[in-house]
Amino acid sequence: MGAGLGYNSDSFLNCQKGGPMESSTPPSDALSRHRDALRAQLVSVGDMRPGSLVARYRKCGKPSCRCAGQGERGHGPSWSLTHAVEGKTHTKIIPAAAVPRTLEQITAYRRFRRLIRELVDVSKQLCDDQLEAPQAASTEAAKKGASHAPSSPRSKPRSTR
Repeated sequence: MGAGLGYNSDSFLNCQKGGPMESSTPPSDALSRHRDALRAQLVSVGDMRPGSLVARYRKCGKPSCRCAGQGERGHGPSWSLTHAVEGKTHTKIIPAAAVPRTLEQITAYRRFRRLIRELVDVSKQLCDDQLEAPQAASTEAAKKGASHAPSSPRSKPRSTR
């Protein structure tokens, strides 16, 4: 999680399990606040793109070129952005001047993916808590002796003329 929120998933889980960290708010309240914070962070994600940026060095093949010498890396770097689309790798050449911006976009994409995964996990936990809440209430009502069947409405007897 981002440095600004101070969220530690291990501490949070220990709190839910009654571990060393005590909390005065119910776990669902903390999860709701965490979900809202994740949503706010998603809004701040800027331009993004998937992939990996790789510096490539190539030898030109001319025997008299400096790149032909033993131990030489070759000409470059030439920057390539690669990413998979439907199982196939796509490559795009990135100009050297655009490398810093491209790295920021890749970082933003990775942050977006991490935030989405975390948001789905938190939302799933909230949904699970909502499913368990009615069960806990009905169990409590059963302990108190409440009936599960709704009461039938009583109507006035019909006249028999």
